[in-house]
Amino acid sequence: MNPNATSDDPRDFLQDQGFDAYTKEDHATWARLATRQRALLEGRVVDGFLEGLDRLGISDEGIPDFRVMNERLRATTGWEVVAVPGLVPDVVFFKLLADRKFPAGWWIRKPEQIDYIEEPDVFHDVFGHVPLIMQQVYADYLEEYGKAGLEAARHGTLHRLARLYWYTVEFGLAQTPQGLRIVGAGIASSPGETVFSIESASPNRIAFDLGRVMRTRYRIDDYQETYFVLDGPDAWPRLDIAQLAPLWRALDRESDLDPGDVLPDDRVLTRGTGTYHREKAPA
Repeated sequence: MNPNATSDDPRDFLQDQGFDAYTKEDHATWARLATRQRALLEGRVVDGFLEGLDRLGISDEGIPDFRVMNERLRATTGWEVVAVPGLVPDVVFFKLLADRKFPAGWWIRKPEQIDYIEEPDVFHDVFGHVPLIMQQVYADYLEEYGKAGLEAARHGTLHRLARLYWYTVEFGLAQTPQGLRIVGAGIASSPGETVFSIESASPNRIAFDLGRVMRTRYRIDDYQETYFVLDGPDAWPRLDIAQLAPLWRALDRESDLDPGDVLPDDRVLTRGTGTYHREKAPA
């Protein structure tokens, strides 16, 4: 999302992926990223993610062709990936999701940016986000999220929806019979946070609660201090507008929460030590 652009017409942002313009270096960068990340995700990500990679043909060999990928996506969940130049305005983002279109940057990071980029590229957007869109319940959640976002724009509560997206679509975890697993794309596309989110003693892991999440600020500059955990890989929240509007009004009477806060009525799965962020804090 990009709150600074002016047009709210999605057509003003859609581009051709330009698949034939990718260089050998571009494909080699993807291959390096995907090979490393797929190995790290084994045993740490929900099964549906790895299944989605395979069913979509998202391989370790090179950047996927959106045209080929979209044939499989449309046939399965009615979604498609559309190329955009980078972050798009909030309303455009919500309109695209509501229309079952996932916006993805077409460009890929340079080799010297292999471990970190500030703005999402095609690896984050496609490798991290798209595999789970092959799961119908997740695809439906993204569509509901887009519609809820348009309503939130009218209510002046976009920050609530941004927090929900952050703590579910980007940095969500889920309980499974095999243990804690990753569902968020921000984690699934990051080698460091893949391990940190599941195995570190530092962060809090708190059972997901819709109102709690929408009160909670988040970090954009480092690993998360708190992860919210869905009850299962398919337990995405229902975003009924009739229920969201009164919830937003109620939350406006509550104070916002810092990323590391733990409340007495939280269902805490792991109370974090906070060591990671405490050691990085300025003296």
